Amino acid sequence: MRKQSHLLRLLNLPSLSVSHPTMNISHLLRQYEQGHRQFPELDLRGVDLSRVMLICVDLTKSNLMGINLSRGFLTKSNLSQASLNWADLTYAKMSQSQLIETDLTKADLTGAFMVQSILIKAKLSGANLSHSNLRAADLSYANCCGANLQKINFREANLTGVNFNWANLSEARLSCANLKQASFFGTNLSQTFIKDVDLSYADLEGVNLERSRLGYSSLEGAKLQGANLQGARLRYTNLRGANLQGANLRDADLEGADLTNAIIEDADFTDAKFTETQVIGTHLERQAVKPNLPKLHLQETPHYLGSFELLQTGFAV
Repeated sequence: MRKQSHLLRLLNLPSLSVSHPTMNISHLLRQYEQGHRQFPELDLRGVDLSRVMLICVDLTKSNLMGINLSRGFLTKSNLSQASLNWADLTYAKMSQSQLIETDLTKADLTGAFMVQSILIKAKLSGANLSHSNLRAADLSYANCCGANLQKINFREANLTGVNFNWANLSEARLSCANLKQASFFGTNLSQTFIKDVDLSYADLEGVNLERSRLGYSSLEGAKLQGANLQGARLRYTNLRGANLQGANLRDADLEGADLTNAIIEDADFTDAKFTETQVIGTHLERQAVKPNLPKLHLQETPHYLGSFELLQTGFAV
């Protein structure tokens, strides 16, 4: 591990008092170099610790509001219940760290590396996590309301009960994530990768899913009234009983999708692809798919496992 005594000169750190009556920033880094890792309940508001290396440290319940930890190394550290409002954590290395109930409101975590970190019940409202990597992280019941999550990597993450209301998740990667009980009111999910995800009975009414990739996912019974699914890839997606009333599915790819008993009143399927699509109990109105009627490919194939029946359109599927 790189020696950090030279950082004191390079960073020109202020000598702020902390919870310990005799400790300042210089003392903190010296203690760290000597092997100490327990520093709970410190007051380091507004301190510049950019590029610092503090691996495996305990900073639980510390006041780190406005701190600069940009490009710092905090791998396997514990910042649970700490205050990191308005903190600069851009490109920080924080994999396998604990931030349980940590307040990160309005914090900047652009490009942060937080693979397998634990952020249960973390406060992330208004935070910027664009381009960050939280693969396999646990954000159960975290508050991400209004957060910028553009191009974030949430693959295999536990997002149970997360509040994504008004958040920007455009171009995010959510494949194989656990999204049970998550809320998406006003969320931007355009161009997201949501392959192999269970969103059964989720409330996605009016949500923007334009050009998203939802292949092999389950949207059974989901509320998708007025949702924007234009150009979405819904190959082999389970949409059984989903409410698509008034939804925009223009140019959507529904190859192999299951629309059994789906509610599609006033939905727009113009130029949608229906190859091997199952629509038992669902009646496609002629005007809903116009002008694509001559192009529909709903013929039985050797790989088609569904049942066939005659629709109001006159096409057998």
